[in-house]
Amino acid sequence: ALTFDAEHPDRPALPGTAESIVATLARRATRATFFVQGRWALAYPGTVRSILADGHLVGSHSHYHAMMPLLTDEGIAEDLREAAEAIVDAAGLDPRPWFRCPFGEGADDPRVLAAVEAAGYHHVGWHVEAFDWQPSASATQVAEDIVAGVLAHGDGAVVLLHTWPMATEGALEPILDRLVDAGAALCRIDELSSVPAGVPG
Repeated sequence: ALTFDAEHPDRPALPGTAESIVATLARRATRATFFVQGRWALAYPGTVRSILADGHLVGSHSHYHAMMPLLTDEGIAEDLREAAEAIVDAAGLDPRPWFRCPFGEGADDPRVLAAVEAAGYHHVGWHVEAFDWQPSASATQVAEDIVAGVLAHGDGAVVLLHTWPMATEGALEPILDRLVDAGAALCRIDELSSVPAGVPG
């Protein structure tokens, strides 16, 4: 399962990268899962609507992209509520029950997870990542790391990528080519028999 965190970048990024990723997935008839930041949904409602129109699954990636363990219980609830309202406003979809903590922070914190679950969400972690957000990341290296990680993990692998790095945009076609050639069937996380809650340590 390919998953993409759709968020405001914390480094310079070219506009249109997310739209290009969505277009590539559509061209390849591949469905994925997008964890959408609420503020990003408000900024790019048309992109969120196109993600939904193409049959992708949408979950929440918080509203402010703050580290969840730094928030109070009330702060977590408010952040999740604002994110859900933003995604509903942008695309008419409630993102529950799918949620991913920004930076993965809080995925192993019982207090955070209890607050997330109280809001009606299930935290979704990942098995494979390529650190595509790093300035030094190249499309070639991102593709190599993702394919190697998926093949090493085997069935049920959940992949973490982001919608804003140029390296991800360039790596997506090679990732799809090589995984399909290896016999992988790509799907949304709600089509997996088991969804990881934690993140690689």
